[in-house]
Amino acid sequence: MGDTTKKVHNSRKGLLQSEELYQYILETSVYPREPEALKEIREVTASHPMSGMATSPDAGQLMALLLKLVNAKKTIEVGVFTGYSLLLTALSMPDDGKVVAIDLNRDSYEIGLPIIRKAGVEHKINFIESEALPVLDKLLENHENEGSFDFAFVDADKVNYLNYHERLMKLVKVGGIVVYDNTLWGASVAMPDDLVPERMRRGKMWMIEANKSLAVDPRIQISHASLGDGITICRRIQ
Repeated sequence: MGDTTKKVHNSRKGLLQSEELYQYILETSVYPREPEALKEIREVTASHPMSGMATSPDAGQLMALLLKLVNAKKTIEVGVFTGYSLLLTALSMPDDGKVVAIDLNRDSYEIGLPIIRKAGVEHKINFIESEALPVLDKLLENHENEGSFDFAFVDADKVNYLNYHERLMKLVKVGGIVVYDNTLWGASVAMPDDLVPERMRRGKMWMIEANKSLAVDPRIQISHASLGDGITICRRIQ
């Protein structure tokens, strides 16, 4: 039981069994290619008491690749925190790219904002301090927004993942990509409840529900990747 609980708590190595293997991946393939601005925001975030909320750099590297593959120019981010994933999105888009970034807490965003400004990409970001569902619904009121977004990243309240998904299936174009973070929830989705810390059990329930729904959604092609805390990549096909 003790070892299993440690695996749930240890976010440094993601879901890999070996800290050494995770460090090998980071030091060989991730950190050498990480832009200096992303490194800076990652290091600033490390001292935050909720630093575990940040996007893992290996998952971020894959996201940057996906953004380039779809030539993303118009994106949505639900859940910003200090802005690591937001910055990598802005860096991955052309100069006229735009990202609608939604978060309830502007204070956390302000931590990374000076670095975003220094990187010269603040003009690409429309930060909205709000719950996400009203903002997504407002976007849908304008029919020109339907199918107009190339990419979306969701890393916010897990209870609303399926609510976000329904709206993003209208906002993201066919061929566009939606990425959901934390979909393995510290590996707890495959554990019996008595081995999962009490504080994680509701999130486990929500993620299991979301994972089941995404797995059978005929509108998307998916890949459930064990990077970071688990990311599910959805490509809209209808």
